[in-house]
Amino acid sequence: MGKAGRGGTRGTRGGKKKSIWRGVPLWAKLCTIFGVVLMMVSGTSLVGAEALMARYEGAIGKADLFGDQAAGGAKSDIEGPLNILLVGIDPVRDDRPPLSDAIMILHVPKEMDRAYLFSLPRDLYVEIPAFPKANFNGSTTKLNAAMSFGSRVPDGKPDAARGFELLALTAQEVTGIERFDAGAIINFSGFQKIVDAMGGVTMNIEREVRSRHREPDGKHRQGRPGGGGYIGPQAVYPKGKQHLEGWQALDYVRQRYPENGVPDGDYGRQRHQQQFVKAMAGQALSADVVTNPVKLDRVLRAAGESLIFSGRGHSVIDFGLALKDIRPGNIQMIKLPGGGVMENGKYLGERFEPEVDDFFVALERELLDPFLLEHPKFVNKS
Repeated sequence: MGKAGRGGTRGTRGGKKKSIWRGVPLWAKLCTIFGVVLMMVSGTSLVGAEALMARYEGAIGKADLFGDQAAGGAKSDIEGPLNILLVGIDPVRDDRPPLSDAIMILHVPKEMDRAYLFSLPRDLYVEIPAFPKANFNGSTTKLNAAMSFGSRVPDGKPDAARGFELLALTAQEVTGIERFDAGAIINFSGFQKIVDAMGGVTMNIEREVRSRHREPDGKHRQGRPGGGGYIGPQAVYPKGKQHLEGWQALDYVRQRYPENGVPDGDYGRQRHQQQFVKAMAGQALSADVVTNPVKLDRVLRAAGESLIFSGRGHSVIDFGLALKDIRPGNIQMIKLPGGGVMENGKYLGERFEPEVDDFFVALERELLDPFLLEHPKFVNKS
C-alpha cells in the first residue's frame, strides 16, 4: 500500500520495461561494478574474459525472486528505464524467517548512462498486501517484516526468495513502480568476504562513529547482564578518510543509534550504506583490483557466492554489459526524508514526508534531474 508509508495515494507506473540487472548499491552496486570489471581486465584475452564471466555467472545463486519463473517474453536487448531492487539480509538460520536489513532501489534512466540510488527505511510503516503463497492475510506494519511474512513456508524452512517476492510487491505499492526489472538478495556475511577479497575499502567517514556491537579487535561485545545494551570497549571509526576491513565496513554501515554517533538514526545508516556503495564501486574498479587477476578472481567469486539473483530472463553478465557506462561518479545518491509515526505514545515506524510522493512522480516521468534541482535536500552527500 504505499499510502501509509508515503502519506498519499498514487497510481502505479505505466509502461513495461525490459529486464536488467547490474547492481549498484553496496549490494546492488556489486554486480554493476563487477560486470564492468569483467570487461576491463588488463591483459585478458577475449577467450579468457569469457571464461572468467562464465566462472562468475556460475557462482551466483539463482532464484525466482518475483514469482514469475523466467518471465517469458524477455527480449535479448536490455533497455531503460530500469528499476532494480536490492535487499540485504542476515544469513537465514534454523527456522527463523529473514528480515530485510537494507532495502535499496537503483533507478537507471532511458539513456542508461547514469543511475539514482535510494533506500526505503526498514521501519517504513506500510500496508503489506495479502500473500496466499505464505498463507499471509496482509497487515499494516514495518516494511522489513514483508520479507519475514512472505518467506514462511508451511511445514518447511523459511524461503528467502518467496520473502523477496512479497517485499517487492510491497515496495511497488510504496513507490508506484509497476514492475521491478531485476532483483538480488545480498547475504551480509558474504559481503564481508567481498571487502576482504578486495583488500579492504577506503571511504570518507563524515563523523566519528562508535560501534554498538564490536570491540576494537572485531570481537562481539558482551551483552549487559539483564539486557539493555552491551558492555566493554567499542570499535571506533574516526572522522575522515579511513581504510576498513570487511568486518569493520559491515559494522560501520549497520550503526544507527544517536549514542553511537549517528544522530539521524536509520536515515544516517542509509546514507552511510550509500556512501559505502560508491566507495566499494571505486575500489572494485581500481587498478589494484582490475589488473590483478588473482585478486579479481577472488572478488568475483566472493561476490557470486554472496548473491541470489533474478534477471527475469537475463543473466547477471547481460546486465553488467548493458550498464557498462555507469561508474561511481555518475551514481546519484538520494535521501527520502521522513519522520516517526506515533499512536497513543507508541512508535509504529516511519512515514515519508509529503514531498516524497512528488519524487516518485518525477521518477515515473523521468524527471528526476529537474526535481533534484528544485529539491536539493533530497541529494545525499557522497
